[in-house]
Amino acid sequence: MTVARQIVIVLVLIALAAGAWWYLDPSGGDAAQQARGGPSAVPVEVAEARRGEVSEVIEAVGTTRPRQSIEVIADDSGRVDEILFETGQRVERGQPLVRLDRGIQEANLAEAEAVLADARAQLERARQLVSNNAVSEARVDELRAAFLTAEARVAAERQRLRDRTVNAPFDGVVGLREVDVGARVTDSTVLTRLDDLSVIELEFAVPERFFGAIRQGQPVSAASTAFPGTDFTGAVAAIDTRIDAVSRSFRVRAELPNPDARLPGGLFMLARVTLSTRPDSILVPEEAVVAEGRSNFVYRIVGTPAEPRAERVEVRLGQRRVGEVEVVEGIAIGDRVVTAGLQRLRPGAAVRLPSEPAPSSEDGADKVAERAG
Repeated sequence: MTVARQIVIVLVLIALAAGAWWYLDPSGGDAAQQARGGPSAVPVEVAEARRGEVSEVIEAVGTTRPRQSIEVIADDSGRVDEILFETGQRVERGQPLVRLDRGIQEANLAEAEAVLADARAQLERARQLVSNNAVSEARVDELRAAFLTAEARVAAERQRLRDRTVNAPFDGVVGLREVDVGARVTDSTVLTRLDDLSVIELEFAVPERFFGAIRQGQPVSAASTAFPGTDFTGAVAAIDTRIDAVSRSFRVRAELPNPDARLPGGLFMLARVTLSTRPDSILVPEEAVVAEGRSNFVYRIVGTPAEPRAERVEVRLGQRRVGEVEVVEGIAIGDRVVTAGLQRLRPGAAVRLPSEPAPSSEDGADKVAERAG
């Protein structure tokens, strides 16, 4: 036998062996498919579409601000005699915070009260004498005017004396001390800051397309890197009536209860506004959705338990959650959708579910033998 003939025989044997292996392969090949009487079943993994609650939420970033916040200044100029608060102290409305020197105002008040007492006495004597015609009515009117002038001066001096004490105009928390005892201040010097932290306002901008969806009272949750793992809840309190022409957004203010004063003013936070909640939404795993252009599809399992098939269904999606997506239209709760093995699927393809064992090589060989026989 020549060498060339030997080479040809070897190549023919190799080809026959490869053809037989491919013919008996349970996972592919036209011969194997024909031996099983139809196309091969694609192994897939499935999940059921389940009922779940979905909330339509918008996110925005904003900055906190106290419900009330002022810079505390004195109503008059003078030297600081007493500082009656500590940084971070809670104070009540009307509580004294700072006192200025009062010497000159006390002396002025004493002088005004003396003038008032003299004017009152002269007016009373004139009224007693007017009945005897010892004093004219004009004189009584003159003394009455002097009395009223002295009375007004006393009221003014008392107010100036009160202005030497700076009181808290509302309940709140006092900030840092900006002056020390002995410092001379004017009516523009900031002594400290006072914040009402019982409720924190969170202001943020929302795109104009949500203007018709935002309502007062809608739930708001907020988080900050300053408090990892903590969500602060509140509600929408105010909505701006104008949309910014540059940013095409409008301002929204939410109120977050802050009874322990944990949240300060000026804090950067991420706000989530819940627009609506749907408790009976249909949810499927994200990996079950196939996107093609502007359309989305899933493969739904149909057919009999013995011969399941994959049906391609176009779906309309809603909100996304972690690992899941809402299906608004296309499938129903309880439908089984393919989550793995999508690359090999075609509409109407036979599938093999995880609970179904794959045919063994021996089974394939037996079927080939039966068909050959």
